[in-house]
Amino acid sequence: MSKSNKPIVSQGADPAFFSCWNMHSYYGESYIVQGVNFDIREGEIVALLGRNGAGKTSTLRSIARATEPHVDQGEIWLDHQPLHSMEDYQVAQHGVALVPEDRCIIGGLSVEENLQLAQIEEPIGWSLERIYEHFPRLKERRNQDGVTLSGGEQQMLAVARALARDVKLLLLDEPYEGLAPVIVKEIESILLDIKKLGITTIIVEQNAVAVLRLADRALILDTGKIVFDGTSQELLDNEELRHQYLAI
Repeated sequence: MSKSNKPIVSQGADPAFFSCWNMHSYYGESYIVQGVNFDIREGEIVALLGRNGAGKTSTLRSIARATEPHVDQGEIWLDHQPLHSMEDYQVAQHGVALVPEDRCIIGGLSVEENLQLAQIEEPIGWSLERIYEHFPRLKERRNQDGVTLSGGEQQMLAVARALARDVKLLLLDEPYEGLAPVIVKEIESILLDIKKLGITTIIVEQNAVAVLRLADRALILDTGKIVFDGTSQELLDNEELRHQYLAI
């Protein structure tokens, strides 16, 4: 595809740091992601919203080049690098970190060992000292088996483990899932710190109102297609759109 046909951000905006062009993904013969297009500027936080089954998690996994779903068509670019032509481990080496809904904490390893495992290969991101500065709860629990942490602490560990790599694009799948409101506030505080550091982030989250307070922009997926792309405030102000696609 020629350069002129690649997606660009709106007129007057900075060139897109991340671009997804005409992405189609399948689980077997099930057509899940149906021609998705969007761009993200460097340092921007984007909320990826939609009802259950809309294709949100599949979109994140497609970007990360996970084994499933299978990306059948389209282009995915990050900082001028073609992720669509890479294997999953190469995508990770180029700065994409996926924090899945189930967090994937490794049992039998302490908090610190989970973090160290993320740093056994280049490129290395945050040092343990920096991680503990931003995640003091993990410093307190550093010798505890990671799977014995509370849900909120496991979420902190999963995010910290991603930052232990040299992250350019952070993909968060349901970071508030199953957490008490007081713990959600803690996670929000951590994500605000990450936002201040300028890390480009896509967040999938059912708690739309909470994530819209954090995000710069919002995308809505419906049956595998983007049906809204605008600022978070535009979506918060559009009651009809929120009711139609998010039931809020």
